[in-house]
Amino acid sequence: MNQGKYVFSQVMEFFPRWVFEKAVKKYAGDFHAKSLNSYSHCLHLMFGQMAGCKSLKDISLVLKSLKKSVYHLGIPTAVDSSSLSRANEVRDYRIFEELGMWLINKVRPMYAKENIPDVYLPGWEIFAIDSTTIPCSIKLAEWALGKYSKGGVKMHTVLDLRGSIPETIYVTDSRWHDSNFLDVYEPYKWAIYTMDKAYVDFEALYRMQLHKTYFITRAKDTMKYEVVNTNYNIDDLASIVGDQIIHLSGYISEKKYPEDLRLVKFYDAVISFITNNMELGPLVIANIYRNRWQIETFFKWIKGNLTVKLFWGYSENAVKIHLWVAISSYLLLAWIKAALKSPLTITEVSKVVEVSILSKADIRELLDVQIPLTKNQNVNELVINF
Repeated sequence: MNQGKYVFSQVMEFFPRWVFEKAVKKYAGDFHAKSLNSYSHCLHLMFGQMAGCKSLKDISLVLKSLKKSVYHLGIPTAVDSSSLSRANEVRDYRIFEELGMWLINKVRPMYAKENIPDVYLPGWEIFAIDSTTIPCSIKLAEWALGKYSKGGVKMHTVLDLRGSIPETIYVTDSRWHDSNFLDVYEPYKWAIYTMDKAYVDFEALYRMQLHKTYFITRAKDTMKYEVVNTNYNIDDLASIVGDQIIHLSGYISEKKYPEDLRLVKFYDAVISFITNNMELGPLVIANIYRNRWQIETFFKWIKGNLTVKLFWGYSENAVKIHLWVAISSYLLLAWIKAALKSPLTITEVSKVVEVSILSKADIRELLDVQIPLTKNQNVNELVINF
């Protein structure tokens, strides 16, 4: 793989160019393109993500400083930041979206056998649903209206808890309520979805029930219900203090969700969960919800390791290109980790790639880092007397 190639070139060997070119043709991405075609545009942005560049000017500056060496990165020629900005405005974001969705379908099965902490359900698909808001200036991004006259872009995400690989991404302005995402998303049958209280929309949850999909979420304090049955065979040592079959008694909520639900109370009723799964143990349900925090870790990783805090453009098209390139970069690194069977985490892989992206080291050697065992400090060492 190496043969004197830059680390960035070795990473881009995993890039599915045929998929990208198919999307370019579908959306006429190279129509009237002169100095910057779609593929070169994508390479510039991916380099910026993996190298930790903060702006389009940084990308242009670094690549132009390499002069003739830029060709060996796989980039025909470096362009200035104005060309990149113009391309972000006019090139259809759906080209990058289709690339990202293809990578999701490619990479997610590679982590299908990953374990979920404290949850032993082999063969089950388990997802977390949540969103993160990236604030931005309302003067620069007028389309991204938020609360209290502030701007913000919201990234709705369905995350596979096996490997922390996103299953889908949906980008809106920050005014869009989280529960609205359930109206546009079609869940998998027999899969389990865990989410917080923002997604408690009984009409949407009942659609999941009819679709034969399981959900686990927090119960709101104002929820009115009647207890239908109680399971007294619970383990107090496991901090489960209640396991009940309930029926909603609120006038509106009962009409929206006419079937029974299950209410599991955890840690002295401080946390209550509702679910439509009547078979799993109460502790398993609590542990599945506990693993929902993987999606918070994913958002923290995205914001901390990829360049999304400062957008490389503020139109809706430019923002969506930026986010999909960031997600595609994450997925490429996850693909490389799985393909090379690296013992490092995806976070560690990204950091190694960032600091060595312009070196010509073999990426296999870079990512094959074995953590040495702690040496015994009490062994007798040879003392040299002068």
